[in-house]
Amino acid sequence: MKAAPFAYHRPDSVEEAVGLLAEYGDEAKILAGGQSLVPMLAMRLTHFDNLVDVSRVTELCGIDLVDDDVVIGAATPHALVGMDDEVAESVPLLTLATPHIGHFQIRTRGTLGGAVAHADPAAEYAAAALALDATIEATSRRGDRQIPAGEFFTGLWENALEPDEMLRAVRFPVWPGRTGYAVREFARRHGDFAIAGATVAVALDDDDRVTRCGIGLLGLGSTPLRATAAEDAVTGRGLAELSAEDIGALAMSGLTDVPSDLQGSASYRTRVGAAMVARAWNEATGQAGTDRPGVLTGTAKTEASHA
Repeated sequence: MKAAPFAYHRPDSVEEAVGLLAEYGDEAKILAGGQSLVPMLAMRLTHFDNLVDVSRVTELCGIDLVDDDVVIGAATPHALVGMDDEVAESVPLLTLATPHIGHFQIRTRGTLGGAVAHADPAAEYAAAALALDATIEATSRRGDRQIPAGEFFTGLWENALEPDEMLRAVRFPVWPGRTGYAVREFARRHGDFAIAGATVAVALDDDDRVTRCGIGLLGLGSTPLRATAAEDAVTGRGLAELSAEDIGALAMSGLTDVPSDLQGSASYRTRVGAAMVARAWNEATGQAGTDRPGVLTGTAKTEASHA
């Protein structure tokens, strides 16, 4: 199939882009890397009369350390995020998440802002944004707005942006102290969307007590999710008191919208999800306190028989 006809706009600045959004409203859609939008248009799963291509807007691309946050422009490609030394040093969860996103060609064209705005339930960057308490920076002709990641994902492929707004950047806080991070997910083949997965960030005090914890879930609902019950249960407790398997099970508690499809039933996804949380927890807590968390070695993609 081919996409339905549309008008193509290629602004050179954020001001020009938001002007087009203000003019066309619901009839316009931002096009960044196009790795999700273009296939959906080609299969006629969606249609917009106007596409606003921001790939030439240089002010949307870049990685900066601002105060205690790493601010990543919306049009920054996945590949640059994954290779950046500042990201690896300050927000290692993004470095660990990047290799799980599709294939190299997709990571070269796809953008961080596009992945977050697309709000796919199995999006790694979206789950990382939830786990880290990131902030979405939106802009329009009316001004700028900051949206907590926990309020950004509103439904399947839906977000909290208004029709005249565009995602300008994502602000990831730098967690201080003894921290550890991990990403674990399971897919049928490398590059496929995750059937279930987890991103885990944890901070410890000098007595190995959990001072902060973020757990993002992939593929376990209509949006990326956060396992708040598990986070609350571990915060303030010592590692010796905690069981990874119990944390995995608790992270699955309260899930009411687990999908059931050709990739797996809801019960199967829940079982896999609990295993991914447990493995990510063990890895993250094992890394906590090192100068820099190590690069993830291996993935759960080859561990289906043990999930």
